[in-house]
Amino acid sequence: MDDLMDGMEAHIKGLRRYALALVGDPADADDLVQESLRRVLSYVSDRDSVENWKAYLYTTLHNVRAVHYARRAAQNQVPIDDYAEEISCPAPQHAHLDYLDLSRALMRLPTDQREVVLLVGLEGLSYREVADLLDIPVGTVMSRLSRARAALRRLMGGLPEIAEAEVDVENIDLAPATAATAIEPGRA
Repeated sequence: MDDLMDGMEAHIKGLRRYALALVGDPADADDLVQESLRRVLSYVSDRDSVENWKAYLYTTLHNVRAVHYARRAAQNQVPIDDYAEEISCPAPQHAHLDYLDLSRALMRLPTDQREVVLLVGLEGLSYREVADLLDIPVGTVMSRLSRARAALRRLMGGLPEIAEAEVDVENIDLAPATAATAIEPGRA
């Protein structure tokens, strides 16, 4: 037993230095060395002959660390299916495509309806402000807006696409986030 203890004792400081360099935390390094030494003591008897104690101890420490991290990794695994909706994000091109669809549909509206939709939906003006700006009655604003929204819903619902050359989409200044507000009723 003395040979066993002498063989191990000469390498404990080196083992601790190596463990500290591996894990970075003194307490974890001490635990790693202690578990390594415990395993060596439980597996090696006085009758066993270890020719290279340093290699044997460092190999044991390496194996203990590998098993420890494998267990920790297995405990920290989270089923991806449980959190897929929380960590995923929608594809960004859909908003741009919706924007292009709305831009094309807006260009197909008569000018008087397009003006009202853009002033109410895009600029956020009230019906009264739009009426004053365009010098028309509030009822006319409401009527044009209602017809424009119905036409936009119909146009956005799948009518045939108009040719790209017919619409100068690049010169339409409409943010994608406002697409929904342009066709939603109830803005006053």
